[in-house]
Amino acid sequence: MNESPIKIRLMKAEDFDAVVAIDEKILQTPRREYYEMKFEKLFRSKDYVPVSFVAEKEDGTTVGFVMGELYMGEYGIQEEATLDTIGVDPDYQNKGIGKQLLDEFVDHLRDLGVKKLYTLVNWNDSELIRFFSANQFSPSKIINLERSL
Repeated sequence: MNESPIKIRLMKAEDFDAVVAIDEKILQTPRREYYEMKFEKLFRSKDYVPVSFVAEKEDGTTVGFVMGELYMGEYGIQEEATLDTIGVDPDYQNKGIGKQLLDEFVDHLRDLGVKKLYTLVNWNDSELIRFFSANQFSPSKIINLERSL
């Protein structure tokens, strides 16, 4: 099967509908409000530094995305970042697109001077844990505890 090449580019505000659609396809539930908040923060904040990407086919169809944020340290130094959302259309999973997105994301952060990247993964999501482990993530020394109320 001859797959068309995938291009990774910085996310634009116009990618909103495609990102929401991919996320809904993955989770089987809409999270439009979540992405409205994320896109508002990403594209309307005067402090926004672009660190989110999309993967698209030659015809411009978006098939994946990765979103994150920088932490501004003392004197504006950006040494840490988070990856808070990654998604690849289920029809395009297991084709290396998630890795392409993550590699571009990491390279971009490195160019910005970021030294450490964090993400959270549900303990029961073994597929996502395997993906991050295969991409050089390891458990952090900090344990996130929670309590239901």
